[in-house]
Amino acid sequence: MSKKDYELLGVSEDASDEEIAARYRELKKKYSEERFLEGEAGNEAARMLNRLDTAYNAIVTERGERHTTEDAGAAYAQVDAHIRAGRLNDAQSVLDAFNERPAEWHYLQSAVFYKKNWINESKKQLEIAMQMDPSNEKYKSAYTKLKDKIEGDARRAENPNAAPGAGQNAQAQPGYSEEQPQMGGSGLCESCASCCVCNLLFNCCLNTCCGCR
Repeated sequence: MSKKDYELLGVSEDASDEEIAARYRELKKKYSEERFLEGEAGNEAARMLNRLDTAYNAIVTERGERHTTEDAGAAYAQVDAHIRAGRLNDAQSVLDAFNERPAEWHYLQSAVFYKKNWINESKKQLEIAMQMDPSNEKYKSAYTKLKDKIEGDARRAENPNAAPGAGQNAQAQPGYSEEQPQMGGSGLCESCASCCVCNLLFNCCLNTCCGCR
């Protein structure tokens, strides 16, 4: 899609979907009638019909992809809000409604599983997220903390009287803060999701579940 597609329809790039659709129907009707004219006028109208369809389809496709991304960001923010409020069933319902499930979806699913104390399932979802987006530091950090907790729990199960080890001390990080930026909302895209509150959620959950008091 390019600026020329909008120019062909005679609308601005800021035009609404409804305005663009109305203009497309208007021009399509015009050229559909003119294509029956004799000579070059009819040929030109036929060419314009083809160009019009191409331009309109390009605009619709581009806008559809943009709306899908925006809708996903809003849904992720909704999941985040449900998790923060402890409404895990509501968070799961929003996640289940997704047709496409990218890395961020699996990360949030991991957070829901963790809050339900389904540790192995949480770990599997984090592993999927890292496979889909290997360079994401947020996923790797959460995975490291989760592994530390699992290993610490295993050590305590074997020797419940042992003093806290390095893995447990490493989990005693500053936890969740209400002042931290949240995922979603206006202008926050997935590329800046390292500030996502769900990452801090793991810190909070691990701090309160690791046995440190």
